Amino acid sequence: MKRGIVALIVLTLFVGCGYFLFISHNYRSKINGILSFKKRPIRIQVQPFGDLSASQVSFVYDEIRKVYSNTVLLKPVALPSNSYYVPRDRYKADSIIHWLSNSTPDSCVTIGLTSKDISTVKGDIKDWGVIGLGFQPGKACVVSTSRLSNKNLSEQFFKVSLHELGHTQGLEHCENKACFMRDAEGHNTTDEEYEFCPKCRSVLIKRGWVFKS
Repeated sequence: MKRGIVALIVLTLFVGCGYFLFISHNYRSKINGILSFKKRPIRIQVQPFGDLSASQVSFVYDEIRKVYSNTVLLKPVALPSNSYYVPRDRYKADSIIHWLSNSTPDSCVTIGLTSKDISTVKGDIKDWGVIGLGFQPGKACVVSTSRLSNKNLSEQFFKVSLHELGHTQGLEHCENKACFMRDAEGHNTTDEEYEFCPKCRSVLIKRGWVFKS
């Protein structure tokens, strides 16, 4: 009788361990699948709006490609009419981003480029002018030249573009003064920024960014 009970206990433990290993293996497989999906290189889509000059678009596109080669340039389109804010003669950045996101494939992120003034909601202020905006994380962002200084305008445009693209990948503002993700705190600090710092770069690599060496 005792032997039978012992045998039953051993059998139960054996079956339980086997079931645990099976579940554990399946769980790890699912997790690895999710992680491998996240690491799949994304494609950056540069979407110029029709108000920008071809030279400005070309410069930003070429500079982004130097940092991230899997980048494509889309044909210019008109700004979505429902994003226009008549009282201030501006365009709502949030509306532009939603519009861009709706046509952005899951494996891509789209950055809209414009010369028109753009704005968003900030605290109690319903119409706060901005240089750029990117949802964190998100599938799209938008950048404007309207509030950039004429000195090194194209260079500033490119750096702000990388900043907003970084937000779409989940990056927050960075304390490193030379990093593209630096918080400008209402000022234009692009002349002091020249790279993604090692910390931000590592996050982007985990998100699937494949940097040129």
